[in-house]
Amino acid sequence: MTPTDRVWRSVLDDPLAALESGLPPTDLQTLLIDVARSRARRVSPARVLQRWRDDRFVRPSTTDPRQLAALEARLWELLPGAFAGVELSPVAPLGVCSAVATVDQNRVVTTVRGTEVVSDPTNALAVEAARRRAAGERSSRVDLAACHRVLRAQAFDGPGLAAHFRLFALVSSTRDRGSGTVEAQMLRDHLAVWSTVLAECVPRRRPRLTVTWFGARPVAERFHDAVLPALAARSPMVRVEEDPARTHGRGYYAGAAVGIRAHNGTDEIDLGDGGLTTWTASLLGDAKERCMVSCMSTERLAALSGAKPVA
Repeated sequence: MTPTDRVWRSVLDDPLAALESGLPPTDLQTLLIDVARSRARRVSPARVLQRWRDDRFVRPSTTDPRQLAALEARLWELLPGAFAGVELSPVAPLGVCSAVATVDQNRVVTTVRGTEVVSDPTNALAVEAARRRAAGERSSRVDLAACHRVLRAQAFDGPGLAAHFRLFALVSSTRDRGSGTVEAQMLRDHLAVWSTVLAECVPRRRPRLTVTWFGARPVAERFHDAVLPALAARSPMVRVEEDPARTHGRGYYAGAAVGIRAHNGTDEIDLGDGGLTTWTASLLGDAKERCMVSCMSTERLAALSGAKPVA
């Protein structure tokens, strides 16, 4: 009896229970790989071509890769040296979004090997930040950055929205020192990066950064006292404003959320998002851990800064 035969026989009595929780991970992987192998044998070249035309998950991006690469190279040049670059794997551990950031697994493309396709580089970077924090001096701060193509399973409505796209992401993590000090510092540093990017790439697009408070009064006080004046002096053409009407991200972000915006004519374009989270605290089992994440769509930025889509 082959290992595959053994696994199939073990699920005959109650297949649903076995698939949901009864099978050990390695046996489940064996079963799912066998199913995928069997289905792949029945796929014709004509079917592959049809899927290439029709499947939103596999269609290529319409952005010119030369212009996108040049823009992303410039973003790396603008990034402060304190941020360490990370080249992420295309996949992450199963549950990296649903277990850490409370995102429904239906929004993620899950593989048959106990992994999932990266749908948000900030989640993956938070795991790497937690690993580095656990291995190093816990009083120090970890700042990471990555540029990665992500794939998301939920359907997107509207023109210009695709299942996969590239994000330039930042994650910072450190230990709480009280009075909202470290949170305000991480907010300052992330907003300073995006302010520099907007000022250079889309200065004529009325760029602005927004901050929304979901509680976090001490952080808000530190922000108004020290962060806001410094940002205003750094890039006067990029406005930093409060957005009290925002509700998106409440419960996902912990205390504060940020938005990265610019205009295309009369339309304001959402270029990116971010905020304070509890992710590294959850990963390390330490309520004193503080984490800030933010990211920007480089394809949207490229379109606003003059890149032309390919035919």
